[in-house]
Amino acid sequence: MAKGERKRAMRGRAGRMQGGRGSGRASTGQVRLWGRHAVEAALMNPARSHRKLWATREGIDSLNGELPPDFPVEYADGADLARLVARDAPHQGLVLECAALEDVFLDEIMDSDPARPLVVLDQVTDPHNVGAILRSAAAFNAAAIVTQDRHAPPESGVVAKSASGALEVVPWVRVVNLARALEEMAEAGYWRIGLAGEAQATLAEALPAGPVALVLGAEGEGMRHNIAGHCDALARLPISENMESLNVSNAAAIALYAIATRG
Repeated sequence: MAKGERKRAMRGRAGRMQGGRGSGRASTGQVRLWGRHAVEAALMNPARSHRKLWATREGIDSLNGELPPDFPVEYADGADLARLVARDAPHQGLVLECAALEDVFLDEIMDSDPARPLVVLDQVTDPHNVGAILRSAAAFNAAAIVTQDRHAPPESGVVAKSASGALEVVPWVRVVNLARALEEMAEAGYWRIGLAGEAQATLAEALPAGPVALVLGAEGEGMRHNIAGHCDALARLPISENMESLNVSNAAAIALYAIATRG
């Protein structure tokens, strides 16, 4: 369907806006995504079950792909869309309500391509950081991110916006016991490297030739003692003494680049 025909077919569907402001969790089993990259990636993801798209006409025009002919769209102005998302969230004229992604299991990921690193997050709770790490994971071809099912943010519009589409392409594995998951990674042949500022070795010195699981802790607290104890090595990034530490998402990006470019 041509863009002009698509817009004519959708015209007249505007009605009263439903739903309230929030982080992007619309209801049980549903998430609300916003922003062009997050929405467009979700629309293109065949694993997503979509419920409804609220949009401005400019937002629809910004999409690269074509919507299905009968896709439920409700036109609205920017102020109406702002009431559906987190306060001051840059929705860019697009808000999509859809089903949460299906669960992904660790053994499925480890059976796929061990050459691609795993990113393990220990109690990284800021959704902006998790979204940014997903984006870096996509950029550097990581196999998945792994978090505990508690002490990690839920799938949400904030995560998706920060991930800029990467939420749809990088599997997110949630486990009950992170220490046990690290044991399973070791059994599968992964070398588990925890980033820690106090480590003696640099990441370049600690990197092996084989499969890697990169472990990062929360800002401030770092990795929990038990999680650090489940790592094969601790390593640091060689940053200047003028700076005590890096944001966890920046550290993840640098470490993933180092893994991708190792000799």
